[in-house]
Amino acid sequence: MQATRTAEARALLRRLGADRVPHPGGTLLAHLERVRVQLALWDARPVLQLAGLCHAFYGTDGFPVGLLPLDRRTELASVIGPDAEAIVHFYASCDRKASYAHLADPAPAFRDRFTGRVYAPSPLLCRDFAELTAANELDLARRDPAFRERWGPELLALLTRFRPLLSQPAWRDTLAVLHGY
Repeated sequence: MQATRTAEARALLRRLGADRVPHPGGTLLAHLERVRVQLALWDARPVLQLAGLCHAFYGTDGFPVGLLPLDRRTELASVIGPDAEAIVHFYASCDRKASYAHLADPAPAFRDRFTGRVYAPSPLLCRDFAELTAANELDLARRDPAFRERWGPELLALLTRFRPLLSQPAWRDTLAVLHGY
């Protein structure tokens, strides 16, 4: 089932042009695949790996290029399942400036950039978000020395705040990639 969904997600990504969208380190599709692989290496649950492969479907606060508009969420959900799609939507909806500082708090405050709504997401969703954020940002830091130089200290501070939410492998990679900051 997981392998089928992953293959179908890749096919959808190609149909929507992710293999032609420029992204640091190559194409958006190449980046998305690296994020999925990183999550697998960290032994993330399969639904999070699928979300990692598809995390930019609706654009993000840091990467505005979306492959599908929000009114077509059911198309992605039919391919990767509703649980993985919910993670993708949550990731895309993050107002980073308003949410990053509070995500690991005992009572997290998350601001949805699409609706403006502020709410406390579940602990599991917060952990998934932090793990996906680490996989995404560490991929960029590995691939682009200019990105690492410019954002390394801020990224280390962010992932240190997220530390209570991160798996041990994600935290080890954070320290390995961002050592010296």
